[in-house]
Amino acid sequence: MTGKQIALMTSAALADFAQPGDKSSGGKPVKGRPQMDKARLTVYDPSPGGSAGAKRGVVPFQFNPKEVTITKSAKWERKPSKGSKTAGPPEFTGSEPAKMTVEMFFDATGAQDGSVVKAVELLLTCCVPTPESIAKKKPSPPIVVLHWGSTASFPAFVTSVSVKFSLFSSDGTPIRATCAVQLEEMPGEPFRRQNPTSGSYEVRRVHRTIAGDSLASIAFAEYGDPTAWRALAAFNEIDDPLRVPTGTLLLLPSPEELSPTLVGVR
Repeated sequence: MTGKQIALMTSAALADFAQPGDKSSGGKPVKGRPQMDKARLTVYDPSPGGSAGAKRGVVPFQFNPKEVTITKSAKWERKPSKGSKTAGPPEFTGSEPAKMTVEMFFDATGAQDGSVVKAVELLLTCCVPTPESIAKKKPSPPIVVLHWGSTASFPAFVTSVSVKFSLFSSDGTPIRATCAVQLEEMPGEPFRRQNPTSGSYEVRRVHRTIAGDSLASIAFAEYGDPTAWRALAAFNEIDDPLRVPTGTLLLLPSPEELSPTLVGVR
């Protein structure tokens, strides 16, 4: 993971969706007119461990956002040395989850229908646990990913949605709304590459090494085979498997995904 972007990772672009208030073309590209990729929030079912499950739905951006704000912070601790004139070196104690803020604008003045209300209601449902997770007595929010063209954000959950309705039809139906959406990274669950056969997205488990860890001990704990350390090192592109610094973040693929690598290095 070292040196890779923590905010946006490449993914495949998704198909076009109909937008609120757009009835002229049914959401399909108009021939002869240059098309711009539209951003969308894809909503997934939560799975054990906070991973993304089946797709629940999509909230399309009627207009692409003017800006997307992403913040990432780390915790550092300094231990002062008694009698020293200078501060001690900072010690890394952990990372905070990444946070994202994006604004969504919906307008249905042309259609005068309830499409804006439906889009807002779907956004609001992302702030509460899914009915399925409540039934299992493990309340979990849906997982949300921002897709825009060939990029996708980290898997996240919605922490807040602030909605401002600014225009209404004659019967009081809101037909214009501005939504400020705040999302927080689902910790420890980086997105996998897209599965070329199913077209779905999966999530890998991760492990942050601690004192005493070795690739062999991690391979034994995860796969029941300490000799799989070679494949694990190759999968994570580790140059020196015997010297893995404490705090290194390792991707732990499924045994099926690790098998081709395992065959290649044994």
